[in-house]
Amino acid sequence: MNRAALSAEQTHPDAPPPRPARWRAWVRPGAMSAPIIVLLLVMLVYPVGQLLLLSVHNDSGFTLVEYKRLFASSVYVDVLLITLKVSLWTTFFSVLTGYPIAYLISSLTRERKNRLLFWVLLSFWTSFLVRTFAWVVLLGRNGVINQVLLGLGIIDRPLSLLYNFSAVIVGMVHALMPLAVLTMLSVMENIDRRLPSAAATLGARPGTVFWKVYFPLSLPGVAAGALMVFVTAIGFFITPTLLGGRHQTMITQLIIDQVMQALNWGFAGAISVLLLAVVLLVFLIYDRMVGLSTMAGGSSAARNPKHGGWAAKLGDVILTALGNTTDAVIGLVPKRRKSRKRRAAEGESLTLRVTVILLLVFLSAPAFLMIPLSFDSASGLAWPPHGFSLQWYRQITDSPLWMQAITRSMLVGIGTGILSMLIGTPAAFLLVRGGMKGKAAMLAFILAPIVVPRMIIAVGVFYFFAKIGLIGSSFGLVLGHTVVAVPYVVITMMAVLRNYDTRLDLAAHSMGARPWATLRRVTFPILGAGLMSSFLFAFATSFDELTIALFSSGGLSTTLPKQFWDEITMQISPVIAAVSTCLFAFIAALIWVADRLRRRSLAS
Repeated sequence: MNRAALSAEQTHPDAPPPRPARWRAWVRPGAMSAPIIVLLLVMLVYPVGQLLLLSVHNDSGFTLVEYKRLFASSVYVDVLLITLKVSLWTTFFSVLTGYPIAYLISSLTRERKNRLLFWVLLSFWTSFLVRTFAWVVLLGRNGVINQVLLGLGIIDRPLSLLYNFSAVIVGMVHALMPLAVLTMLSVMENIDRRLPSAAATLGARPGTVFWKVYFPLSLPGVAAGALMVFVTAIGFFITPTLLGGRHQTMITQLIIDQVMQALNWGFAGAISVLLLAVVLLVFLIYDRMVGLSTMAGGSSAARNPKHGGWAAKLGDVILTALGNTTDAVIGLVPKRRKSRKRRAAEGESLTLRVTVILLLVFLSAPAFLMIPLSFDSASGLAWPPHGFSLQWYRQITDSPLWMQAITRSMLVGIGTGILSMLIGTPAAFLLVRGGMKGKAAMLAFILAPIVVPRMIIAVGVFYFFAKIGLIGSSFGLVLGHTVVAVPYVVITMMAVLRNYDTRLDLAAHSMGARPWATLRRVTFPILGAGLMSSFLFAFATSFDELTIALFSSGGLSTTLPKQFWDEITMQISPVIAAVSTCLFAFIAALIWVADRLRRRSLAS
């Protein structure tokens, strides 16, 4: 009876697989996900948890004294309000100026799209330090803008363009606009362009077509871009420190002061809790209004009937008014230009193209400004440059500090790229091809290093490394950088795997190839370009990482961004312009190589 029952259970179509089969079904997903889960648990969850725990626990036990101190003075509340003010304005202008760029790129052919996308990616991966330092040179009393205005006779004395709120906003928007563009572009590329064309065919005017058809379809991308920019801006400290005054102090600068100067871990933890609470609150509001599924390309919660009512009606009224206003403005254009409406609908509007070109110049010009200044024969960063000299480049090569920093950044970047690729690639395979449940939760966990403010991660890792003796070690930097780089590897490889033709693997299986042989001889050779591209993105992330290096590099043997930061905070020298030029050229080469590898991967 037992054997017959067992036989019937095994042959019944609805019967669950035997226990060994079920066990084996979990072995492969567990082995593929274990490295990234262990990494994030050890290097993200535990350090950040320890830091937050310090805010409510000291040698005498549980305490709220740090929070009482935090809210006892209006200074810290004012700093939080300034942080929110800067972050909100940065988000608004980044999305507003990034939308036309994303819109035009999404409407172009592949070749023209790649040309424009290169400049966005170049600005995205160019060091924040390089771009911020360029604005110091542009806005200074002896900077480019003041010198041009004085030369034209528009002003008779230099303007105070630095160390104010406007300078911070300009620098922040310049730094984060590429992030908004890339986030919105990922949604706009999936919008069916036949829908606006159908609306136009039915008699809708261009302004109404855009505001009533296209813009609602792009709203998930706008919301996701605004969220990513806001979360990144609220944890920023480079731009406010270099371009702002004491009235533009951000909350992350308070954390740096408490850790580096006061050594008050508890109070730093309390400020971190406040910062993290604001970020989580923003995510909660975003989820209620739009839905977190939109970040993964899902549908917006706003389309659900339960989210309708007066809000939906008000939005429809606003979009209708915007459409009518736009159509009225278009109606003022002379009739001989109305033949261009179709070109405008296809992204060929002259006004749109000019606007995008000016915005791309705004993104790229500050970094290009460093090139002529790096060859200046004079000792100051004055505009225009005087003469031609290679002395500042020779100072870099002759300086042990700069050469050690460059060498260490290269080694740490290579180690980070390899480790991130080894850990992130199996996770990407599992998320794209695996049949496991809870993929959305796992992806959210993997993307946590992007969501959690970088400063909180850096301080938590610093406290953790101090306990285990990894401060100042290259291995510690590789681990810390891998935490923030591995999400980019997972995202890149997921995009590559979604475009991979799995029939090639099935053909290899049908010819008798075993799984490992198929992976080694078919899958990996085809995915080689994508793997190299993900490695380069992880390397670039590590090479430009300052926040973790600011705390954990230690000693005189530091990384290139940390050496750059130390130099720029002590003095303004043409040597920094030479370093900026080298970094800019290096990142441009990386982006070019990564783009070539991506195209080869898609072609195969």
